[in-house]
Amino acid sequence: MAQLIPGVCSVTFRQLFAEEVIALVKQAGLACIEWGGDVHVPHGDNNQARYIRDKMDDAQLTTAAYGSYYRVGESEAAGLNFADVLATAACLGAPTVRVWAGSQGSDQADEKYVQQVIEDATRIAKLAAVYDISVSFEFHRNTLTDTNKAALELLQTCNHDNLYSFWQPPHYTSQTYRAEGLRALLPHLTNVHIFNWPEPGVRRPLVEASAPWQHYLEIVASSSRTHPLLLEFVDQDSPAAFLRDAETLLGWLDDLG
Repeated sequence: MAQLIPGVCSVTFRQLFAEEVIALVKQAGLACIEWGGDVHVPHGDNNQARYIRDKMDDAQLTTAAYGSYYRVGESEAAGLNFADVLATAACLGAPTVRVWAGSQGSDQADEKYVQQVIEDATRIAKLAAVYDISVSFEFHRNTLTDTNKAALELLQTCNHDNLYSFWQPPHYTSQTYRAEGLRALLPHLTNVHIFNWPEPGVRRPLVEASAPWQHYLEIVASSSRTHPLLLEFVDQDSPAAFLRDAETLLGWLDDLG
């Protein structure tokens, strides 16, 4: 059975200092944080990454991932060097770096663009392996991992043992479709982003989505590996809403046994 580790994405609280995020996670009884590369641990700010790592050690928390904003196939040419992203992730102690599979949907990208993403993905996976850090695609719209089929095909085409995928429930799809995609990605899965958004921009208490989420977590639990479960965004960016959602998540994990 998988080891499921409850945590949060720091981007949930962009308005808070990193120390406040850590304190909230401790208060909630969670165990890990995915640190974002946009606010709390900027790309290339290795001093900040080391500082956060020390604070995490003091709080007996672990870093689940470095949530970079590296667009595979694009960012290098735009001036964001993956080597810098990777160095920051290493200073942070992150086991995986989250990246975006380009910026075009799978139904829009032509063959040349897809190949560009594949080549860069393979390159950065090799670079990360030197640090014993994996690379994980975000499972997200407007990228080459925007559908179950596209995400799996990209991983299989890249065919690199240091490339993985995050998962989150895609909007405007059925519970059956979501569960099928999660099962298919399970051999490649690292982290799961957890939220209850009935539609983009609408955030509801997590407890209202208990039935589908408990089903998804049963699928994740059937893995034999470790998977951080990361709350991502809450109603009105409220710490109180976060604490309620954290309680819900911990209750689900208790039910799993």
